[in-house]
Amino acid sequence: MSDQAIPTTFHLRAVRVWLYAVAAAIFLTLVVGGATRLTESGLSIVEWKPVTGVLPPLTEPDWQAEFTKYQAIPQYRERNAGMSLGEFKTIFWWEWSHRFLARSTGAVFLLPFLLFLWRGWIPPRLRISLWTIFGAGAALGAVGWWMVSSGLAGSNRVSVSQYRLAFHLTLACAIYAAVMWTAQGLTRRNDAAPRRVRLTAFALMLLVLLQIYLGALVAGLHAGLVFNTWPLIDGALVPSAARLWFETPWWRNLFENTVTVQFDHRMVAYTIWLVAVLHLADVWRAKRAIGGAFWLAAAVTVQAALGILTLLYSAPLHLALTHQLIAIVVFTIAIVHAERLSKQP
Repeated sequence: MSDQAIPTTFHLRAVRVWLYAVAAAIFLTLVVGGATRLTESGLSIVEWKPVTGVLPPLTEPDWQAEFTKYQAIPQYRERNAGMSLGEFKTIFWWEWSHRFLARSTGAVFLLPFLLFLWRGWIPPRLRISLWTIFGAGAALGAVGWWMVSSGLAGSNRVSVSQYRLAFHLTLACAIYAAVMWTAQGLTRRNDAAPRRVRLTAFALMLLVLLQIYLGALVAGLHAGLVFNTWPLIDGALVPSAARLWFETPWWRNLFENTVTVQFDHRMVAYTIWLVAVLHLADVWRAKRAIGGAFWLAAAVTVQAALGILTLLYSAPLHLALTHQLIAIVVFTIAIVHAERLSKQP
């Protein structure tokens, strides 16, 4: 370890920049992961090779071997029978890019982290938190394979489990939030505010994370294609109990009933928008973090409008991709805003 026992302002600034770089890498991985899901490319690589999988196929025989493996799973037989090798390469590159970015993000985190530890640039209070984030990231890789395996040969599925998809995405977003929160915590700036305002900002961040989870369920079940009307769903603002709760036991409706999942996603969206607008009015009166509250309310409004358009046009790829991208932007604003308000007056 370096002779420098106490990290200086320069050291902390370097650590903060590194954490923002990690957050940017996670952000990009989330966006490409969303595109991989929307293009139904996630099952194109049927093996988990954490080390050798870094290299894509390099020769035509290698490509043909990968294609042959894909042809053995239910998704190919039931959805993509007759697909050409060129079409397979397109979906393969999406999944390979997502996995490559995930591996690269791990390297972007671990290598500078070990260097900063060796140099003594990380305060002791941060070390446990950062090791926990790294452990969660390593677990995320295993969760990703656990998700993919749910749609491979022998599963009788043509897509991954919506349960595993939602868990994978939510864990990734939680790690992203932890990295952003930690980086923000290394700045001197904060907007101390009344307890009510601080709690509301934190609640908004959690509500957005919940909404991302519900959005993953919608994507996993293709629930956004069930009823493409707004504001009515199934001919009413609130579908009948018979439509919402026909699965048994009742809790399965929250995860497997496409009507219930889409309805829940809509209701949480309305809740987030209302709370964001009321929160903006509250911080305006308190004269604290007005900019953060304004941008959060504005981003939520844009995201709600995009969600409605995506629904009405039956989720075309360009709208669905934009909707997923803005979801991460909204979450980012919510994280930064909540952290700035987290310190007591």
